[in-house]
Amino acid sequence: MPPANVFDEARDALERSVRELREQLSQAEEALEKLGGKATRRSSGRRGPGRPKGSTNKASGGAAAPRKRRKRRGGTRADQAVNLIESQPGISASDVAKTMKIKPNYLYRVLGDLEKEGRVKKDGRQYYPTGG
Repeated sequence: MPPANVFDEARDALERSVRELREQLSQAEEALEKLGGKATRRSSGRRGPGRPKGSTNKASGGAAAPRKRRKRRGGTRADQAVNLIESQPGISASDVAKTMKIKPNYLYRVLGDLEKEGRVKKDGRQYYPTGG
């Protein structure tokens, strides 16, 4: 096993390198700001372990960008379910889910919302389209 001072020397050399790199980074960010660029300060907005790239810890002062929501494509699941119920009145929720190839647990929530909106009506386990 090498003597302990070899490890101490290696650690000291790495710490010096890190200090020099931080100084260079600081100078480069300063120059970038003067040229009208946007500097990326990583020390205060570092993301936590297990966090996806682009996210920051709000407590540490990182400015999080607003989240972009995905736009819906064509018809929503609710519209697809209504169309299926209109084409097959009296269909059960599990059959709708099988036809749409989605999990019934998710569909029950969608169907509940559709029932509240008055787009479908439920009679026992069967769903029917409403007139409006």
